[in-house]
Amino acid sequence: MKQITTGGLIPSARELARQILIHGPVTRAELGRTLGLSPASLSRLTRMLTDAGFIVEGHGPADKALGRPVRPLDVRLDLGVVVGAKLTGDAMTVVATDLRARVLRQAERPLEDRRPEAVAAMLRGLVADITHGERVLAIGVGLGGLVDPDGVVRHAPYLEWRDVPLREMLRGGSGSDETLVIENDVLALTRAVQWFGAGRGLRDVAVVTIGMGVGYGLVIDDRVVARPDSGVGLAAHLPLRSDGWTCVEGHVGCASAMLTIPGIVGEASSRIGRSLDYADVLRLAHGGEAEAAAVVRMSGAAFGRLLALVANLTSVSDIVIAGDGVALYDIARSEVRAALDADRRPLAGPVRIVRDPSGFDEWARGAAAAAIQSFLLDD
Repeated sequence: MKQITTGGLIPSARELARQILIHGPVTRAELGRTLGLSPASLSRLTRMLTDAGFIVEGHGPADKALGRPVRPLDVRLDLGVVVGAKLTGDAMTVVATDLRARVLRQAERPLEDRRPEAVAAMLRGLVADITHGERVLAIGVGLGGLVDPDGVVRHAPYLEWRDVPLREMLRGGSGSDETLVIENDVLALTRAVQWFGAGRGLRDVAVVTIGMGVGYGLVIDDRVVARPDSGVGLAAHLPLRSDGWTCVEGHVGCASAMLTIPGIVGEASSRIGRSLDYADVLRLAHGGEAEAAAVVRMSGAAFGRLLALVANLTSVSDIVIAGDGVALYDIARSEVRAALDADRRPLAGPVRIVRDPSGFDEWARGAAAAAIQSFLLDD
């Protein structure tokens, strides 16, 4: 099979490919309306993508007006696989997906050695194991921290890394030429939401994650907002409650204190007088235990205030919530909604909250989505 590449395509052909990838199978008529293309221009761009081996014509029902079958366009999902990896301080999750970021296989391993060389070697081995000898079109790696455009991890607190040239290390002199993307994990998850998740078809959407930390991603005018400070954790210490508890940096009632798993667990354990985990806190709160319920109510209200800040400062009306701690929303839904609505102006439109139901592999799938976007759109 010939090498598949989108690198030589003109921008309008890449945009057509993007539309087919996200919405396919899709008819030429629909594509023409969406992109404002004439039949001649659409035929020319379609031919480019067909010649590149990227799309195929399908078979659909006959068009009643024209009396001939409609041939919807779709991407070729047999081109190869995309790999997404999520790194934390103690584990590595890797998924193999198709070009629509649908998970085909998954593997997880404990991270017993955080040295960059050991992590890179382990990741290369796990990629080989999970791809079963198939062509690898692109690889994406997501991690909590600050990553520069050259794939250098400037700071990853959970891995205790600084200035690690991870992309270069993963290449490892192999001579491989697949797309390789290293990105902040929340940015990567935002890309998955934008193209393949709850944000599909929305031009503006925010993503807010809670878990070991607090993360925030944004799509405006159908583009992910990625800045040099993405990954610094700018939302982590926003003040949310003056009567809240204190984070490890000494801030009272900030997002890290009120919304992270360590913050919630620490406060509930202190009040109840015994060591708890996150599931314990939520279970006790749901069962009516007074101290656990008070902590969860306060955290829920803080969550609603954070969502209101996001909506008020960006004018988005759709917010996707995700992360290892998002079950807080299930227990404190009314507190979240009440606090959000209280911080909105009366004439402001409603804000829709969408809870991402995915598990931990959604972070790895997000990394795969980042790789897919780069494979399709970058030179």
